Amino acid sequence: MNLKSRRLPVARKVIPLCVAASAVWCASVSQAADQPVVGLITKTDTNPFFVKMKQGAEAAASKDGAKVITAAGRFDGDNASQVTAIENMMTAGAKAILITPSDTKAIVPSIKKARAAGVMVVALDTPTDPQDATDALFATDNFKAGVLIGKYAKAALNGKPAKIATLDLAPGVSVGVLRHNGFLEGFGVKPGDPSIVCSQDTRGDQAKGQTAMENCLQKAPDINVVYTINEPAAAGAYRALKAAGKEKGVMIVSIDGGCEGVRNVKAGAIAATSQQYPLKMASLGVTAGVDYARTGKKVSGYQDTGVTLITDKPMSGIDSKDTKFGLDNCWGNK
Repeated sequence: MNLKSRRLPVARKVIPLCVAASAVWCASVSQAADQPVVGLITKTDTNPFFVKMKQGAEAAASKDGAKVITAAGRFDGDNASQVTAIENMMTAGAKAILITPSDTKAIVPSIKKARAAGVMVVALDTPTDPQDATDALFATDNFKAGVLIGKYAKAALNGKPAKIATLDLAPGVSVGVLRHNGFLEGFGVKPGDPSIVCSQDTRGDQAKGQTAMENCLQKAPDINVVYTINEPAAAGAYRALKAAGKEKGVMIVSIDGGCEGVRNVKAGAIAATSQQYPLKMASLGVTAGVDYARTGKKVSGYQDTGVTLITDKPMSGIDSKDTKFGLDNCWGNK
């Protein structure tokens, strides 16, 4: 269905729309046509992080009396789908678009086009490059999230010489860069330090995380600290370590705070994780979008949506919460 050729209904019942274009597009159009329309575009619609983000957006839209239109890429990095989604949302009358950009540079021209047409654009979780390509950013301080697990790992190592593996995201992706650099800052090492014995990209995928860890173990069998970009990569790393009989001698630290990840902290597979809050990002974004649609007042700048270190083995001098707190505030399948 081509949304450009379809007029949105004014009916008060909910009518699902699905556009089988290059985006995975599902919209719920409800109540009167004069309601504020807010769009949410995520990287995918399968990752529990983005599922929770969508839930937050829909709940906030319902509370604020707004329409919410959602779209997602077919895979992480699918910029073409996000470009199409922006165009479709503009046609659908969205006054504000919330986006977690898959390609932080390539999406900028489409965002500029939307803003020039009077649409407020807010990045969620992932800043664009440059960051001021959007009106605002609602996100975890990803650098701080990395610093927290870096400080934790340094303290937990208790003076032992470090042999570090970093299981990263992909080259040039801002979230991955910020988390990686934050970890190094927190641990107290510079890029290229000899204590970093292996670095591999995982794209945040469990299977790729397992392969990356296997490669690192071949290169440096005495690894004792593993930084992972997210908890799926951490789960893959743990699987590889366990298969090699090394899981008890290696500390894994990660970032996300999803329910499965927190359970892995509780089980001891991950020593600590930095928890972020996608529902809060989306709900704040929708509220800002509705306010703009009704008053013309744009939100601007960066709003930190919070991060908490989760561990059941706290270290002196490092603020943290236990896995009970983590499970009470996690996202994904509880």
